[in-house]
Amino acid sequence: MKYLLLVCLTFASSLALAHGMSAEDQARILNAGYVEYLRLGATHMLSGYDHLLFLFGVMFFLTRFKDILVLITAFTIGHSITLVFATLAGITANYYLIDAVIALTVCYKAFDNLDGFKKYLQTRSPSLIWMVFIFGLIHGFGLSTRLQQLPLGNEGLVLKILSFNLGVELGQIVALSIVFVLLTIWRKTESFQKFSAAANVLLMFLGGLLLLMQLHGYQHSQYPDDFPLNADDHSHIHEDMAKSESPLSGYKKPLNLGAEPDASETHTPEMHTHDGEDYHSH
Repeated sequence: MKYLLLVCLTFASSLALAHGMSAEDQARILNAGYVEYLRLGATHMLSGYDHLLFLFGVMFFLTRFKDILVLITAFTIGHSITLVFATLAGITANYYLIDAVIALTVCYKAFDNLDGFKKYLQTRSPSLIWMVFIFGLIHGFGLSTRLQQLPLGNEGLVLKILSFNLGVELGQIVALSIVFVLLTIWRKTESFQKFSAAANVLLMFLGGLLLLMQLHGYQHSQYPDDFPLNADDHSHIHEDMAKSESPLSGYKKPLNLGAEPDASETHTPEMHTHDGEDYHSH
């Protein structure tokens, strides 16, 4: 049973990390131009399943293009503000916690779609435009924490951030177009009325699952020694994952033939064992 739980937690953590920027992207961006930042912003948005789930929830019951345009504009203004200014000011936070809050925005929108405020709280739903704007601020801060993981430097910093933000907008347009087409087709079928509630329950469940994933990742980043579950194996898994996700982990240093070898490169790996197995090293 403990091995099944270990696999589930490991899978959850890998999904939580998947929203980050890969080592290849981080290495490529070292000498990248503004077009590369634009591309990175677009691909990051399209791979941001938490952002996409939230936008899916926002658009779920919207049928008029005008309404969609107003809400998406509010969301865009919100995330552009925090993305640009938080990055310029160097304001950051633990990205697991930021992504946990983003997961809560997914749960909130699903709860709102289910008319939860009226049914369970006996009150009207808060202004959707203002809530989408506020959530846009949160999502933008999440994007900023990811962007600040890159070696941005000082030269052309503003244009780099604006290029990344423009890429995010282009990625958002592509994602929204796909979601809009899919929802439009689905609304014309009988199953939409039958399963719209179930779809939002599923959306809330996925938001809750993302929340647990991010909190699990936060616990490991802050309290690595507090996990009794097969602690040795479990910690090795997360160490390997952290190395693969760390900035520039895939970036090869240029060979310096005249320099002395770095101590970290000549260090002999420490021998250890797992549950009585033979001693080995990684």
